[in-house]
Amino acid sequence: MNAIDILKLSPIVPVVVLDDADHAIPLAEALLEGGISIMEITLRSDAALASIERIAGRLPDMHVGAGTVLDAQQMLKVCDAGGQFSFSPGISDELLECAAKNSIPFIPGIATASEVMLAMRNDIQGCKLFPASAVGGIDLLKGFAGPFADMQFCPTGGISLDNMKDYLALPNVLCVGGSWIVPKQSVAAGDFGRITGLCREALALVS
Repeated sequence: MNAIDILKLSPIVPVVVLDDADHAIPLAEALLEGGISIMEITLRSDAALASIERIAGRLPDMHVGAGTVLDAQQMLKVCDAGGQFSFSPGISDELLECAAKNSIPFIPGIATASEVMLAMRNDIQGCKLFPASAVGGIDLLKGFAGPFADMQFCPTGGISLDNMKDYLALPNVLCVGGSWIVPKQSVAAGDFGRITGLCREALALVS
């Protein structure tokens, strides 16, 4: 799969922070039950790589990868753990070269036209707009549509149930990323049924 294939898996990409790898499998199962087969586990905790490895090894129906990938070393560790893709909050030559050399689906974060152009020069067709609400959100994406008609986006940062439909209505948006669909308190409490319910609620709103 390439980056565009990844972004087409679901209109919503859960952005997940896991502090305990024991929560990885039940969380992934809850997302699958709710109709979402992709999850971005951010490298913001010591449990992230172990969580990716457990899900990749036990749940082939879940497409699991990493977020907050900041350098090539992290990208390779994600790949070694079984992660299928890497999201980054930014874009760099180091990450672009690593992804190309190792055939890793990579979705870089961008916030400016110059960064979109850098992505395009490296044959990237899908980018993460981050932090979406802070850098212009819907208006910026509308502005990008003219000069960058072939670029697709996954806006992340400030996305919620209240505004996701407005983003998804844009022709250059394939999906949105958000942490609201996986509340940390629900994961900590083992309330995975609530997460399944949030998935179903969001997907019903999209459809």
